[in-house]
Amino acid sequence: MKITDSCIDCLISRVQLECRLAGADSLITQRTMDSCRHLLLSLKTTQLSHPQIASRVHRHAYEMLNTPDPFRELKDQGNAEAIAVCRDVRPGISSFRDFVLASVIGNTFDYGVKGHTVTTNFSTFFRQEFSKGLVIDDTDRILPLTGRVVYLSDNCGEIVFDRLLIQFLKSRGSHVTLAVKARPALNDATLDDARMLGLDRIVDCLTTNCESAEIGICPEESTPALKDALSRCTLVIAKGMANFESLFERDDLPPVAFLMAAKCQPVAHEAGVPVGSKIALLRE
Repeated sequence: MKITDSCIDCLISRVQLECRLAGADSLITQRTMDSCRHLLLSLKTTQLSHPQIASRVHRHAYEMLNTPDPFRELKDQGNAEAIAVCRDVRPGISSFRDFVLASVIGNTFDYGVKGHTVTTNFSTFFRQEFSKGLVIDDTDRILPLTGRVVYLSDNCGEIVFDRLLIQFLKSRGSHVTLAVKARPALNDATLDDARMLGLDRIVDCLTTNCESAEIGICPEESTPALKDALSRCTLVIAKGMANFESLFERDDLPPVAFLMAAKCQPVAHEAGVPVGSKIALLRE
């Protein structure tokens, strides 16, 4: 997917959030936002995808703010809250569809998307959204493909619900390679987050999507372990909008199950659903 004017506004609003989280004063905030906007506009007409442009902009913001991880506190809060909610709702989750839906609801742990707010009472929100189900539900077609899975993760908080789905897949005999972020990028889960949750002891292979701080994925630039896993898997599970934007238009991959909440208009339009829809969409 290519970048739109609404994407630009959303990206700059995230830079502003990064400035606030880093404790930047008004002068540094304005300089950072102006510099990031200039960089963004210079990249807009290139062949880079939206996630590739966004990754470059956010890396630039982190450099200007001299901070390696402005979202660290929010990420820790998200994981802690998700752990508590999972403990509460786990008894009511049993089928593959249930675990997928829980994972998709977890995708709403996403800070800085313009027009999207992370709820302050996630337990109540989870139960409300769970009762609504999926707007696109391809789970019956997805499940038979789960013999060998590459799981592309997204946010902290969300990854706690991913752990439930991964445990279900492992209980059925699936081979699972989990790819997280190599370095901090927004509130995305990194190797440290995955290990803190014990995912390195659950999955068959824990790796990263690439060597740098990329919010999406470019298969050609992925780690050797991930390239190998992609070449042998029966299914890619792609969590979140950045992975959707990175892979949706590609036709050179194994079947891909896009699990996400469509939190913005461009992504919702591409998926053919209203904004806010929760989907489990299979592309074969």
